[in-house]
Amino acid sequence: MAGLTGTRKQPVGIIGLGIMGGAYAQNLRAAGWPVFGHDTAPARRRAMARAGVVMVANAAEVAAKAPVVITSLPKASALAESAIAIAKAGVPARVIVETSTFALDDKSAARGVLSPAGHVLLDCPVSGTGIQARVKDIVIYASGGSSQIRRLRPLFADFSRAVHDLGEFGNGSRMKYVANLLVAVHNVASAEALVLGTKAGLPRRLVYDMVKIGAANSRVFELRAPLMVRDRYDDPTMKVAIWQKDMKIIGEFAQALGAPTPLFSATLPVYAAAMANGHGADDTAVVCAVLEAMAGIKRGKRTRKDARSR
Repeated sequence: MAGLTGTRKQPVGIIGLGIMGGAYAQNLRAAGWPVFGHDTAPARRRAMARAGVVMVANAAEVAAKAPVVITSLPKASALAESAIAIAKAGVPARVIVETSTFALDDKSAARGVLSPAGHVLLDCPVSGTGIQARVKDIVIYASGGSSQIRRLRPLFADFSRAVHDLGEFGNGSRMKYVANLLVAVHNVASAEALVLGTKAGLPRRLVYDMVKIGAANSRVFELRAPLMVRDRYDDPTMKVAIWQKDMKIIGEFAQALGAPTPLFSATLPVYAAAMANGHGADDTAVVCAVLEAMAGIKRGKRTRKDARSR
C-alpha cells in the first residue's frame, strides 16, 4: 500500500459500481485517485467510463491494477465469485475493503478464500444512503485489520465523512445490523407520521417542516420524508429489493442471538407489501405509498415539475 499515506495517490479498484460503489468511484476520481472498476451492468460501465473510471473486464483485472480493492456488491454470491477470482489471479498481496451488507458467514468465507493467497479482507460496511454517498456524508464501520485501516485513512477520507476502527473482523457488520435495524424502523415511522398528518388534514410539507425542527426528528426522516412529500420514489438511493436482503440478514442475526426485535418485526409486512405492489426498484421511502393506500389516500397524477414544487 505504498503511497497511500504520501503525496502520490495509488490506483484504487472498485468491484460493483451501482448506487454506492459508483458514488465511491466518482468521489475518489474527483480527489485525484486513479480508479479501475468492474461492473456486470453495461449501463453502469458506460456511466462510470464517462466519469473517468478505467473499466476492466473482471475482478481479477481490477486486482491486477490496484493494491487496494473496494467491493460494493448486491449479492453474497458476487462476493464469493470475486474472492475466488482475486485469489486465483496470482497478483501481489492486496487489501480488499468489503463495504457491502452481507451475513458474517459470507464475509468470513470470502476472507477464508483470500487469506491463503496473501490478501487481507477488511469488513467495512457503511452507514448512509446513496444520496449521502454522493456527497461523502457516509460513515465507515471498519474492522478486521487495524494497521491496514490506519494506512487507508487518506483513502477513506476522500469518499466518506468518517471511518471508525471497530476492532475484530465482523464488528463492522455487527454494527451495521444495529444501525440498519433503526433505519428500517425510522423509515416506516416517518411514513406513518406523514400519513397520520395527511389524514388529519395537515399539508405534507407542513408536517415535514414541523417534525424536522422538533424532538421527533431523525436523520432518516430528513432523508426520506422529502421523497414521501413529493411522492417520487423512482430515483432510488436504496432499492426496496436490495433492502429486503438487508432485512433478512438483520432478522436472522437477531434471531440467532435471541434478541427481541418487536418494532423491526412490525415493519416487515410494510416492506413486503411494497415488493408485492411492484416497488422493488423504487426507493425504500415508497413505504409511504403503501401506508397511504391502506389509509385510503389517493394522490392525483402529477408531472415531475409538479412533484418537485409540492
